[in-house]
Amino acid sequence: MLLLGPCAAESREQVLATAEQLVGQLPAGRAFVYRAGAWKPRTSPGTFQGAGAVALPWLGEVRARFGVPVATEVATEEHVRMALEAGIDYLWIGARTSANPILVQLLADALTTAPQKPQGVLVKNPVNDDWRLWEGNIRRCQASGVPVMAVHRGCGHEPHWEMAYRLRQTMPEVPLLLDPSHMAGKTAGIAPLVVVAERLQYAGLMVEVHCRPAEALSDAEQQLTPAEAVALLAGSGTEAAEESQTLAWLRQMIDEEDERLWHVLLRRMDIVREIGEYKRAEGMAVLQPERYEAIVRRREEWAREHGLSDEAVHTILDAIHREACRVQQ
Repeated sequence: MLLLGPCAAESREQVLATAEQLVGQLPAGRAFVYRAGAWKPRTSPGTFQGAGAVALPWLGEVRARFGVPVATEVATEEHVRMALEAGIDYLWIGARTSANPILVQLLADALTTAPQKPQGVLVKNPVNDDWRLWEGNIRRCQASGVPVMAVHRGCGHEPHWEMAYRLRQTMPEVPLLLDPSHMAGKTAGIAPLVVVAERLQYAGLMVEVHCRPAEALSDAEQQLTPAEAVALLAGSGTEAAEESQTLAWLRQMIDEEDERLWHVLLRRMDIVREIGEYKRAEGMAVLQPERYEAIVRRREEWAREHGLSDEAVHTILDAIHREACRVQQ
């Protein structure tokens, strides 16, 4: 399943131009859902918050002119009502809304009582790394009787693969899509994430596409042009499955933890440099044996509590300590 279109519906011309370019450049028969946010829950009140309900007829025009289903984000009961009355096919619940289960329940209740139903609801993971909350939101929406899909968009431009893995283990029947645009935060990071999505067998992609990304009123740095999106999709489907799905997911999670580990080490060395400057200014020796021995003892106790060997702790700490001494000199 593909959801392609701009982050926000900014104008009728922008919405129709982006849709026309996508329809004209995608291979014949390549189905997709056209997505554009009428309402945008943004962090700062001074930024573009979306065109609002006035954008819904623009999406309706895309649907009528190009014969593609359309989707928009909803964050209130009134959004649900107006979107469904306008004939919007799919609704999605964004990460900021997904962080509040009370709001999600209100949206689910609105879907339950709505006289007309969407073809489906997509629930993004919350902005915080909480797969249980994500699962709960999906179950709330499932109770409405509307088909539900999950969208993994990560947190703070980091994937948090384990969050999606736990959800998939718990709810294997729920289609899981990837949002590489928000996950990467930059267009350069989208293609590698699409490759990962293929290897992990995601059910689809939700990619932000804008006819003029440089002029976008929101998320300009993560939106592809229609031509770029078509080229990206043309190269997909080539990743060979060389490992079991379970092993592929676990290795992806290890890679992410390794990335965090190295960044933590870099931050630690930045602090070490500041300590080195302080020691030089105060005429202190680089090596402080008592301090290091106290760290070793503390980590030995911690290691035993967590089933790690003293040898592993000594090896790791020794390597870090030797590099810290080198950096301080």
